[in-house]
Amino acid sequence: MNRLLALLPFCVSVVAGCDRSADSAPAGQLAARAYLQQVAQAQPRPSSEEVHKYYAQHPELFAQRRLFTLEQIEVAREASLATALQERAANAASMEQIADWLRLREIQHAFTRGVRAAEQIPLDLLPRLQAMREGEVQAIDSGGDALFVIRVVATRLAPLDEAAAAPLIEQFLLKRRWSEAIGTELQQLRHAARVEYVEERK
Repeated sequence: MNRLLALLPFCVSVVAGCDRSADSAPAGQLAARAYLQQVAQAQPRPSSEEVHKYYAQHPELFAQRRLFTLEQIEVAREASLATALQERAANAASMEQIADWLRLREIQHAFTRGVRAAEQIPLDLLPRLQAMREGEVQAIDSGGDALFVIRVVATRLAPLDEAAAAPLIEQFLLKRRWSEAIGTELQQLRHAARVEYVEERK
């Protein structure tokens, strides 16, 4: 256990993505990387029942999967801007009008247009996009550092059947299981480190 506790700071560094490349990493980081890989690989692969359940629970990603052609304006978050953008999105006839409105107020923004598949869209945003009509514009506050105005230019169905989706789902569930196992292991190591520290102080 003492050896594992000694690896704790290196394990945290590896999980945080702060470790160096294999060629330049110190021995502690290499050992931590190997240990966490061992923890991950000890996890069982998802069963076919788990894969089927995930497929059935997420029709928006598979059976009812869509491709979205989107126009998007991104602006840095400002406290006074969210409400104004929502009003502008509700009343503007085009994205160009919104962009012109931002330029007149010297508000930095970025405009993009492209096609995005359902799985490339955050799950919390996907239902909202699916409910939008073609040509509809909405201001979206994702809670991050930016505000977005999105116009759904077009959508089309592009379903994935279960046979095609199964390998993707299995890999996703397996990586999620690895992440959870590593997180649990780090929690246990931290707890053990605190116990050992208390014992040493007695």
